[in-house]
Amino acid sequence: MPRRTKIVATLGPATDNESVLDEMIRAGMDVVRVNFSHGTHDDHIRRAETVRNRARAHGHQVGVLADLQGPKIRIERFQEGRIELETDDHFVLDVKLGTNDGTRERVGVTYKKLPDDVVRGDTLLLDDGMLVLWVEEVNDTEVHCRVMVGGCLTNNKGINRLGGGLSAESLTDKDREDIKVAAEMGADYVAISFPRSADDIHEARELLRAAGGHGSIVAKIERAEALEVLEDIIKAADVVMIARGDLGVEIGDAELPAVQKRIIHVARSMDRVVITATQMMQSMVESPIPTRAEVFDVANAVIDGTDAVMLSAETAAGRYPAKVIEAMDRICAGAESQRTSSAAERRIHMHFKRADEAIAKATMYTANSLGVKAIAALTESGATPLWMSRISSGIPIFAMTRHVETRRKVTLYRGVYPVSFDVTTPDHATVNKEAIDELVRRGAVRDGDMIIITKGDLMGVHGGTNAMKIITVGEHDIMEQ
Repeated sequence: MPRRTKIVATLGPATDNESVLDEMIRAGMDVVRVNFSHGTHDDHIRRAETVRNRARAHGHQVGVLADLQGPKIRIERFQEGRIELETDDHFVLDVKLGTNDGTRERVGVTYKKLPDDVVRGDTLLLDDGMLVLWVEEVNDTEVHCRVMVGGCLTNNKGINRLGGGLSAESLTDKDREDIKVAAEMGADYVAISFPRSADDIHEARELLRAAGGHGSIVAKIERAEALEVLEDIIKAADVVMIARGDLGVEIGDAELPAVQKRIIHVARSMDRVVITATQMMQSMVESPIPTRAEVFDVANAVIDGTDAVMLSAETAAGRYPAKVIEAMDRICAGAESQRTSSAAERRIHMHFKRADEAIAKATMYTANSLGVKAIAALTESGATPLWMSRISSGIPIFAMTRHVETRRKVTLYRGVYPVSFDVTTPDHATVNKEAIDELVRRGAVRDGDMIIITKGDLMGVHGGTNAMKIITVGEHDIMEQ
């Protein structure tokens, strides 16, 4: 059985060599992440084009996710590049201080409204919580703090408020320009950082469409306040990313595991795709093997039902980009072999508004009950295989489509595999035979295997799936449902 959970790998300096990309593709990379927090527009476009060319050379389909920087709230820079803070030291965050004028006593801040968002008694977390400051006093331009947990502080580190509440807008001017670049590069997914509400998702989608982009929108859940309107944000988005770095800093590490499980459950129940991200294999930035804790982390996300697991610095800047994908592939496959990760979720009490959604869910109920070996979903937009993939199952779903954009999109869906398939005849019997022949050619099925084919009466029409057919490979008798 092919691995069902998808692997997202971040591009960066470590992946710029084409031979490294080739190794990553062979290792099982499904989607690449282009991080707009680093690099130039030309870098992003070049990297996306290169990975698509290399994937095509290997006969694979690789999706592209453009990840916007968002309003990362950071300190500015120090005169000496770094300082050491000791417990009980006094330290000032000064929004009027020059960009490069930081000292051991104070440093500038990129977010000029910080004094408006904090009060005495707040806890501020710097560098993903490595340093902890307690707010003693606030005036118009300065936040006076006492150091609770000290350490080395270097340039441009992030600032979070414990419990959330920093009110910077989700989409910055840089993001709006980057959305145009994402449209130009034909990104299959565009990730919105730090969304506060569904309105942020709607605005990003409108900007992307206005720029000519057709990608799906990913909502990165990384603010504490986003959890208060989680269902609204998920409903507005196509995909949810559990960005555990900033989210864990804001809500606290102890709360993060339960929140991760909740987000995965809610996203799947709302027929949305979910990515689990941040530090999944962090030790493999330097090490050729993962820690046991990392193995458990990835496996638990798979068992919980995540569609994809994501690598960041591990591939973008790490020493072993292909090895970390190979390791993640093994862990995902091992977790998927456990019954808890493939047991059927029936959803028999659901009500459907569309025929294609009803066909998708009926197909999975039938396939899980009948011992079907594979599902061939003839699709235009990819909606039918998406709905199918929301029902837990170990049965592979082949999204058979003529549209390259749809093939790239389904690279993120758990248990769905893209197949180039162009219907050349209106004759349904011929189409069925061609679909079966393609699955046999791929080694997915053989004579005697039972499969299900879904398609529409009017082939080539978006949203037109209205039929499922149960077929035994190599036999002429066909039972219709």
